[in-house]
Amino acid sequence: MTGTDVRNEADDSGPSGYAAARLRLLCEEGRSGPPRRAALAKLTDDWLAGLFTAGARDLRGVSLVAVGGYGRGELSPRSDLDLLLLHDGNAPDAVAALADRLWYPVWDLGLALDHSVRTPAEARRTAGEDLKAHLGLLDARHLAGDLGLTAALRTTVLADWRNQAPKRLPELRDLCAERAERQGELQYLLEPDLKEARGGLRDATALRAVAASWLADAPREGLADARRRLLDARDALHLVTGRATDRLALQEQDQVAAGLGLLDADTLLRQVYEAARVISYAGDVTWREVGRVLRSRSVRPRLRAMLGGGRPVAERSPLAEGVVEQEGEAVLARSARPDRDPVLPLRAAAAAAQAGLPLSLHAVRRLAAVARPLPTPWPAEAREQLVTLLGSGRPTVDVWEALEAEGLISRLLPDWERVRCRPQRNAVHIWTVDRHLIETAVRASELTRRVGRPDLLLVSALLHDIGKGWPGDHSVAGEIIARDVAARIGFDPADATVLATLVRHHLLLVETATRRDLEDPATVRAVADAVGTQSTLELLHALTEADALATGPAAWSSWRGSLVADLVRRVGAVLAGDGPDEPEPAAPTAEQERLAIEAFRTGSPVLALRAQPEPAGEEEAPGAPEPLGVELVIAVPDQPAVLPAVAGVLAVHRLTVRTAELRTLRLPDDVDDGALLLLNWRVAAEYGSLPQAARLRADLVRALDGSLDIAGRLAERDAAYPRRRGWVAPPPRVTVAPAASHHATVIEVRTQDAPGLLFRIGMALEKAGVRVRSMHVSTLGANAVDAFYVTTGTGAPLPDGDAASLARVLEETLRA
Repeated sequence: MTGTDVRNEADDSGPSGYAAARLRLLCEEGRSGPPRRAALAKLTDDWLAGLFTAGARDLRGVSLVAVGGYGRGELSPRSDLDLLLLHDGNAPDAVAALADRLWYPVWDLGLALDHSVRTPAEARRTAGEDLKAHLGLLDARHLAGDLGLTAALRTTVLADWRNQAPKRLPELRDLCAERAERQGELQYLLEPDLKEARGGLRDATALRAVAASWLADAPREGLADARRRLLDARDALHLVTGRATDRLALQEQDQVAAGLGLLDADTLLRQVYEAARVISYAGDVTWREVGRVLRSRSVRPRLRAMLGGGRPVAERSPLAEGVVEQEGEAVLARSARPDRDPVLPLRAAAAAAQAGLPLSLHAVRRLAAVARPLPTPWPAEAREQLVTLLGSGRPTVDVWEALEAEGLISRLLPDWERVRCRPQRNAVHIWTVDRHLIETAVRASELTRRVGRPDLLLVSALLHDIGKGWPGDHSVAGEIIARDVAARIGFDPADATVLATLVRHHLLLVETATRRDLEDPATVRAVADAVGTQSTLELLHALTEADALATGPAAWSSWRGSLVADLVRRVGAVLAGDGPDEPEPAAPTAEQERLAIEAFRTGSPVLALRAQPEPAGEEEAPGAPEPLGVELVIAVPDQPAVLPAVAGVLAVHRLTVRTAELRTLRLPDDVDDGALLLLNWRVAAEYGSLPQAARLRADLVRALDGSLDIAGRLAERDAAYPRRRGWVAPPPRVTVAPAASHHATVIEVRTQDAPGLLFRIGMALEKAGVRVRSMHVSTLGANAVDAFYVTTGTGAPLPDGDAASLARVLEETLRA
């Protein structure tokens, strides 16, 4: 039956004919989606127009207008009919009679009706008082009667909307936020409301309203298709239930999936989640742009008055190489070359998350369009930037979603595609698989002070459920995937094995603690055999807690936490042995000896700065991450305050310390029996290029003789470019490692990396009057994991009380 045939039958048969034609249309094979919604709207238009014509007769100055969803032509099988009877006020009694002739046939057919009778002035006044009414009128569509009356109202209402946008759009944003708080996020709910939940049809309509204001616009790519998918799902839901419902209940999902020709309910939910994710992300971008425009409108007049006219230039503050902050977003620097810098997507994402800023839509799209793929294995910087991103706490979520919206995550981690938007049909889980993995990383970022390898903790958090995209035991599949991903992103074989072990056994601790007898030595021994080492146990304990906290409120409790902690204590006792002594330093290289002799003869520092190829050579400590940047070797006669002087000079020159070693070097017997300090550090430029070695040496000489005010220079730099933090990092943790060395006291520092961090630590150690015998510093993502072997002035380990006091002083210094 054609659309014309349906219309004619409805016209000929009245309400019953319309009902029959409507039923045939809904049951018609092969017609669904937008074509059926358009046909249903057309059928309803013609029927209502016929009722209007029959009732209006010679009545003038009256029109029938569809508003809201019906005005947009989005009629689902059980949708309300939103109608406005518009009149000029000259014949109120006749208009009231006409309204009865329109509304009662609709009610008689059992159709839901939202109706009103108003003059243009009344409609405009109602819109001014009621935001929802104003939104409905933005989609007003003429059905019958006086076309000029409808057109005039549309023009007036739209003009009011644009004129009042600075007031109306914040109201609309608050309305959307309140609804999201009440209904939840569609993309994560097992029984989502397709209309009211965040990312649903209401939000898609709100984005249309924002676009109509001409103040801002939503990113269009994929938005229309996402809206269509949700409307299609609602159509099928209405047909399955026979009710005007928007909630996709569990018991109806299989039938709805079948009605849409989908494989199963999980496929349906993935499509719904993907659509909701597109709408949610578009909303985030759009509302951010609205806020930016409104702020600029209020600030620019004042700036222009102050500057004497002209357009003010947006301030840009550096965040990382190729990344700057502008108007509350992280954007690419003008000099950035994503076509030549494959690490830039991860660097930009990490910088944005660390600063608590959104990554601009333009930046993400440019990166997605032109950035080169990373080589395999990844360069060390790429891996470090991924770790920094994962360790940035709550801001990681929004930045990750921005990358995912443009396909960058699946490009970086192809295995991610299998878990993206994958539902978890478990009442304990409150997130999809992919969001659960990111939430686990967020939780793990709060526990990084508890482990010696925060990079392995964060990456294992990201990968622990990656096997859920494959058949079988997800832990077994995940172990294989994790080992492959670890090698691809550049971890060495030893670290890859640890990551694979963490993924394979991420449920081991909680299942054993809650289901086995911990008094049985065989139970504890089995866990110890599976874990292997104390450091892996430490990581697994933190991962277990992060995983449970990210699952939902029912997955973790103080009781479970205490059981797991008891098991970890027992397993740790089995794995414990004699603590490691201070690492035996490698024999100095020929160049290091040459620098040392020159430093001794001249009585002043000597340094060499050279590029370090990747990957690192075999002299790297087993299990250590490969270094970044360039190698800086400094030889200086043993004297006080060397550590803060070197660290301070590097901070002044904006050099980031990736790894650092300091040790005492005895000169050959044929030279002298004096001692020098040998520093072997790897550094990278925070922005731009490296300074010349001669400049570093000159400033180091000044720092050692006290003529360079390092603290003042760092304060000036921080004042010029204040470093913002959008996320409060876990507090620093400073401990005394028991029995870690027979020759020195080992102070372990775990804290957030920051410019001048080593300078502050060095100054605190100097004020405490202790001597640094050696140190071993690693920067893993944004986390600093440092060990300082300190002694008294006579070279003995510190007394226990002095060591504990020093740890407290260092911790207080870093908290300040």
